[in-house]
Amino acid sequence: MSDKPLILFDPFPRNEAMVYTPETAAALAQMGRVVTHFGSRMPDHMVEDLLPEVSVIVGQTAMPKERLDRAPNLRGILNVKANWEPNIDYAEAHARGIQVLSAAPAMAPAVAEYCLAQAITLARGLHKADPLFRAAREAYGIAGNVDAYSLYGADVALVGYGNLGRALAPLLRPFGCRIMVHDPWLSDGYLRAEGVEPVGLEAALGASQFLFLLAGVTTENEGGLDRTRLLGIRSDATVILASRAEIVDFPAFLDLAGQGRFRAAVDVFPEEPVDRDDAMRHTPNVLFSSHLAGGLHPSYARIRDMMLDDIGQILRGMPPLRMQKAEPRLAAKMRSR
Repeated sequence: MSDKPLILFDPFPRNEAMVYTPETAAALAQMGRVVTHFGSRMPDHMVEDLLPEVSVIVGQTAMPKERLDRAPNLRGILNVKANWEPNIDYAEAHARGIQVLSAAPAMAPAVAEYCLAQAITLARGLHKADPLFRAAREAYGIAGNVDAYSLYGADVALVGYGNLGRALAPLLRPFGCRIMVHDPWLSDGYLRAEGVEPVGLEAALGASQFLFLLAGVTTENEGGLDRTRLLGIRSDATVILASRAEIVDFPAFLDLAGQGRFRAAVDVFPEEPVDRDDAMRHTPNVLFSSHLAGGLHPSYARIRDMMLDDIGQILRGMPPLRMQKAEPRLAAKMRSR
């Protein structure tokens, strides 16, 4: 058995290029002995063999209480997929002083940028301008802007004010927007201190011309934005679905957007990749992208930087500073895939 702390690196579905560059590998090697596995989840027999020695786990390795019992030296679990998976006993880890962290903050800046870009594109109709020009059917000036509107001074609502909402709000402020937030996990006083207006869900849906759906999916909100609630969205609204598809009744969402009840951009889906023959591909009036919002090279660079900083902190017996810490009761409610 080595005196150097053991770092188990099991990051699937993240690949080596995303989270284990040569520079990252060299930095980790300075901190401890690293055992890696890429291309799939680390086989159970490998995990079991390493549990007695492991100090830090990087990845989405299942860690129920039975495994925690066999890992007396474990000090940190760092999820680099940027969510909370239901395969960890969060309460038991917390009770043992094991830091359970998520890289979600690293993805938030890119997702916020995506949300802003799609909102402006839809409101101004810019996604339609290029094909019209190529078909020699364009209209100039105000004649081409009959259905366009501006983000400046608009009523905006964020459903969810976690990492994504906190990254998006500063980008919206220069537009002089009224920024409403619905997040049942946060107090009204906290939200007001953040410079946003706390509102109920119905107000967020019905009072906003720009609606950003940014909540994670939990046992409490899965499918909560059903057809009845979606019908409460303003008819002139632009809606950006950028967090998890499971927070809405997805068929109803696409049906209403396809009818032109509101403008919509969708980056996330109930099942990914989407089947090539799925009928949703033919839905009109929706601006689709294939889970592109956060997955940029700078996002993965931030994950690597945050991960290295916090592993160093944990191995020195200090609290982590960069990644998001799990609150056991709330993390256990998350239902991210």
